[in-house]
Amino acid sequence: MRDVGRLVADLGDLVLPVECAGCRERRPGLRHGVCADCAAALDGLRPRPVRPTPAPAGLPPCVALGPYAGPLREVLLAYKDHGRHGLARPLGALLAEVVAVAVGAVRPVLLVPVPDTAAAARARYGDHLGRLARHCAGRLRRAGWPVEVRRAVRALPRPDSVTLDSAGRAAAAETAFRVRDRWAPVPAGAAVVVLDDIVTTGSTLAAVSRALSATGGSPAVAAVLAATEKRAPM
Repeated sequence: MRDVGRLVADLGDLVLPVECAGCRERRPGLRHGVCADCAAALDGLRPRPVRPTPAPAGLPPCVALGPYAGPLREVLLAYKDHGRHGLARPLGALLAEVVAVAVGAVRPVLLVPVPDTAAAARARYGDHLGRLARHCAGRLRRAGWPVEVRRAVRALPRPDSVTLDSAGRAAAAETAFRVRDRWAPVPAGAAVVVLDDIVTTGSTLAAVSRALSATGGSPAVAAVLAATEKRAPM
């Protein structure tokens, strides 16, 4: 379902700042969110199944656009940590491709973004996954998918995961989420897809999935933009 011209146009619509979000270079005449080279690198990524080792209990099948490296990593950091909100549209479009590959045949989809805590949202210039989910849903609808975004889960205060090791992430995620009282029943035949930007240990995705499963909304799959890769020991 990828529209290469649309992706390039989305990236080209971003006129400021002149620093490329992908390579951080200031190139003469650059008027885009990312340069042509970084746009081509992003366009070359293809969604694939990923699985942390060891995988936490309750983690559904997970599909990622690519590894958390190179231009994808830099664009995500620019979007999340440096307030480059204009990147939400092209990143949302790429996330829509991940969802399409993860779900397979066109059918009704409920997108459930992993929620930020209030503190994380303040630090990251707002609800970054909520914006990605809206753009993701819009792109899927234009491709003929029946899609709804459900804010089914709320986040309780917890440490930022970037400060934690794998054991700390698992412990923090265990009691980090609550399903909202008004989480409606899942329509027959609909796929529940949990959305996140990055998967590392899988603890967060597993915790959200377990919370949803306990209320009758078992996720079919998780869709993310990037997956961290373990480095081989030296």
